Amino acid sequence: MADQVLDAGESVADADFVPSPGHGPEAKDPVPPPPSAPGCALPEDLPHFVGRRRELDGLRADIDRPGLATLGGKVADGSRVLLIAGRPGSGRTALAVHLARDVAARYADGQHFVRLTGSGGDRTPPEQAARALLRALGAGSPLPEAEPGEVYAALRAALAGRRTVLVLDDVSHADQLLPLLPEGPGSLVVATSEGPLPGVPDVRPCTLGGLDTAASVDLLSQAIGPTRVTCDPRAAETLVQECAGHPTALRLVAAWLAAQPRLSVTDATSRLRAVPDEPKAAAKVTPKAEPDAAPAAPASGTEKDAVPPVAGSAPEPEASPRATAPPQLVRAFRLVYDSLPPTAARMLRLLALAPAGLVDSHIASALAGCSVTAAQSTLDDLAAHGLLHADPVDPPLPPQYRVPGCLEPLLRALLETRDRTGEVQLARARMLERTVRLLQSCRITLEPDGSPGRASLEGLPRSMRFGSRSAAAIWLRARLPALLAAAHAAVADGELDTLARRLVANLVRALGVDPADRETAGERYQLHALVLDVATRRGLPREKAAALINLADLDVEAGRTRQALDRYRLALGEARTGDDGEAEGRAMEAIGGTYLELDDPQRAADWYGRALALRLARGETGHAARLHGRLGALHTYAGRYGPALREWRAAAGAHRRLGDLPAQARALSEAARVQEYAGHPEDALRTCRDALYWARQAGDERLEGAVLLRMADTLDRLGDPGGARLQRAAAKRLLSPGEVPG
Repeated sequence: MADQVLDAGESVADADFVPSPGHGPEAKDPVPPPPSAPGCALPEDLPHFVGRRRELDGLRADIDRPGLATLGGKVADGSRVLLIAGRPGSGRTALAVHLARDVAARYADGQHFVRLTGSGGDRTPPEQAARALLRALGAGSPLPEAEPGEVYAALRAALAGRRTVLVLDDVSHADQLLPLLPEGPGSLVVATSEGPLPGVPDVRPCTLGGLDTAASVDLLSQAIGPTRVTCDPRAAETLVQECAGHPTALRLVAAWLAAQPRLSVTDATSRLRAVPDEPKAAAKVTPKAEPDAAPAAPASGTEKDAVPPVAGSAPEPEASPRATAPPQLVRAFRLVYDSLPPTAARMLRLLALAPAGLVDSHIASALAGCSVTAAQSTLDDLAAHGLLHADPVDPPLPPQYRVPGCLEPLLRALLETRDRTGEVQLARARMLERTVRLLQSCRITLEPDGSPGRASLEGLPRSMRFGSRSAAAIWLRARLPALLAAAHAAVADGELDTLARRLVANLVRALGVDPADRETAGERYQLHALVLDVATRRGLPREKAAALINLADLDVEAGRTRQALDRYRLALGEARTGDDGEAEGRAMEAIGGTYLELDDPQRAADWYGRALALRLARGETGHAARLHGRLGALHTYAGRYGPALREWRAAAGAHRRLGDLPAQARALSEAARVQEYAGHPEDALRTCRDALYWARQAGDERLEGAVLLRMADTLDRLGDPGGARLQRAAAKRLLSPGEVPG
């Protein structure tokens, strides 16, 4: 059953509205096969990877080191697990990615990357990570409400016999890691965490500290050029010592220094020293009005207001990253941040709101309230300054960036103290509205040629248009983690429920028209559950009924028939409370269909009859015609030929009033079948002739051929084999070879 009642409060006109993104004129092209699951592509290696020789040698040696099981005379039953431990910003992820690419030739079945800590520090459930890996491997994922053990078993089965590298980034607890480990010795798992993971067997953590002086100077030299380092090597050594070898701090300072070629390394060191480790708490200020256009480059100007505190703020639910941010990282970040123009600094702060930490030009444009072109220019400059990391994307998507996890708490602290709550909420609302419009455009672009919405694409601004179906499909799949995160965040916010419902509705619709990626039952289940949460919280019975029906539809698809029946009954009650006749009729019909699945045709007929009475009372002829047909089929199956004939004739009459000639011919053909079963072949032949007339009027040759075959069977029973042969010969000319019985 389709997701038909997603947002009962959204009008059809609103649902069909399609402002969108894209690049270039609409092209007619096939949708490509789904790429790797979003979020599972291995990131690119750093352009300047330096140092870590000792750590790399040790990790490579650990790959081939005999495990405890082997030393004990047993056969190893699991893959090798390597653990890289270090504080945020220590370069643990960069080292894991570098190692994975370095040994890729030994693991021919691919490399996959999954983050196990999301934006804001929330842990990613291992079941969610396992489903993402299953999609990346091209394996079927268990049903949405399957037990976690079933999902983990499916992942182990998909990895069995493969030689793959899994990089599991930012593991918080051993319980996140253990369910994802492949069985058998063929694969390699590289995990990163802040410290040891007790409970993971046979693992020796590779603990990262700062880079040594030589590697740090090498990094600085590659970023700013060897000439400036050679001219004053002592100053370079002093600068890297001020950063204590912290990789992220070094990269931030080096990128900042590279953007200022006239500044000496000595002066840079002096400025870094002048930045305090523990800034005074800044009162929340009202930011001055800023121009809409973002700057082309973060040049040397500074924000005049003091940077808010990074440490000592209110603690987060778990250990606060702000409290653990090393002082050298705080100082380096503040040095770079203070050099940004106000509009760039404001955009950077607002990027902390980006769902899943993923940003592209449209998200940045909506958050900052500037043009897409200006947003892209500023994103490029922020990335050049080391404040954003490029995230892998498939062409033709525009560049996508990720807010570094070690900088996110610093940005959130700035956002809390520098921006008004109302302005932050407005930025979030603009971002959600832009996302809704992009989803509407994506859905319309993916629809077949000739659909009503396709014509509206030509009237869209070029910056809001997808260039092709393939571009829309790739965007949808690549942005799916961020879209799901946006939906969850909007629902959790509690103050943007209307936008949240529209976002969920349009995301489900877009997923429904993507022809190359149907493995989204789990995502749709999550989305409908979110709508149910909002509807329950806001006391919206119509939306609650819609969500319950959609969840029950997915239960039916998954074979959870009893659970679906309970949900349909709850939906019926909510529909009646909200005086929603459409949802009430749909719930009744669905209950009837569920009883039919449970092999209880009597109750199924009862509920179909109730739904039919409601549809007739509401004057809904199309729904009534369908229900007449369902009742006719049930009565035919039960041998109640009188009621069955009445229902099929009523169905034919309803289709005639609707002007649906093919459906009218089919209903008459079924009525002829009932007459033949009841022992009235002459009546059946007359009804077949009526069905044949309407099939020809409809111009449906395949339907005409099917009716001719039924007439042939009836003529055989009437003792007219010659007439039967003529009808079969006529049917053979209309139908393909295989459709006419020999």
